[in-house]
Amino acid sequence: MLTSVYVHFPWCLKKCPYCDFNSYGTARQDVPHAAYADAVLRELEFRSETLAERTLVSVFFGGGTPSLWDPEQLGRVLSAVTSAFGTVSPSLEVTVECNPTSLDRARAAALREAGVNRLSVGVQSLDETRLRFLGRLHDAPLALEALRAARAELPRVSADFMFGMPGQKAPDFVSELERVLETGVDHVSAYALTVESGTQFGELHRKGRLPLATDDDYAETFLAARRCLASHGMRHYEVSNHARPGEEARHNLHYWRGGDYLGLGAGAVGCLADPATLGASRWRSESHPAHYLERSGTKAVQAWTEALSPEDRVREALMLGLRTLEGVSLSRVAQQTGVTLTRGREQALARRTARGEVLLDGDVLRVLPEHWLALDAIVTDLF
Repeated sequence: MLTSVYVHFPWCLKKCPYCDFNSYGTARQDVPHAAYADAVLRELEFRSETLAERTLVSVFFGGGTPSLWDPEQLGRVLSAVTSAFGTVSPSLEVTVECNPTSLDRARAAALREAGVNRLSVGVQSLDETRLRFLGRLHDAPLALEALRAARAELPRVSADFMFGMPGQKAPDFVSELERVLETGVDHVSAYALTVESGTQFGELHRKGRLPLATDDDYAETFLAARRCLASHGMRHYEVSNHARPGEEARHNLHYWRGGDYLGLGAGAVGCLADPATLGASRWRSESHPAHYLERSGTKAVQAWTEALSPEDRVREALMLGLRTLEGVSLSRVAQQTGVTLTRGREQALARRTARGEVLLDGDVLRVLPEHWLALDAIVTDLF
């Protein structure tokens, strides 16, 4: 069974005001590099019972800021992960998320030596005012230098961007994208700024003190970014992701196709299918790093679990798969869940198809890209 692994690294130099991920601002010298690697390895051993029967297709180190982790310790974890599986894909993708403040050419080379073959760099913006608004620690020159360093050492590099900030217009964002594309990156993730409860931005928004982009500016920027990236040979293969042909994020595609994934690390989530019931089991590990270090390797490391029914998995297939250009394979969903996706959704499908928003093309159901701005409403209707 094809399986991906997500390894969460919970520390960063500073918690960004928009971030609701499980991350903790920490001084560089306070990161417990070896101790955390040991804890992840204990959890891997705890969860390794069925891995010998599985094929590893991708590993993703997310955070936090995994580029803060000593590459030697990250490499220990990667080596143990690949050894735990019965089969490793010859095209194994190994991605590390990086921030410009912890990525130079030497660090990129060390990560390559550890077995990493793809870096995802959190640029977010090249505008100094917007970088300050987002609470980022880097400036534009450092971000561009980090991308060039990554490109010099790694075969595959992605740049992460955010849009939808107050006062930001489509030409502003396109200008930033053009500068990043000059570095030779082969993948760009362009995410809209979202306000999450429990964050600094969430609290400011609750008090009415956080300006945001208008809906018109958001839509114009989304479409302008698509045109810009397409003109540089990048395909808009998922709502927030663009790539040159063959450079799509295989790890993310595995998620969007409903594949199994093993989560390791503080606050990591995993989800493995149950062939007997055609449902799945999902869990999250203890979030706080100190508690994770104490409990890893035992049942106590598991903060919660939930059982997904076959119908739950169908709804997730719609929610995730319809975000992609390739859409949802009805036969794959039926094989994974035993459920015919269209059954019980005939009226909603007919309604959305008549509007030209949804296309059922043989085995594949997809939302046409020109309607991705209305994706949430479409998916809700199909639920």
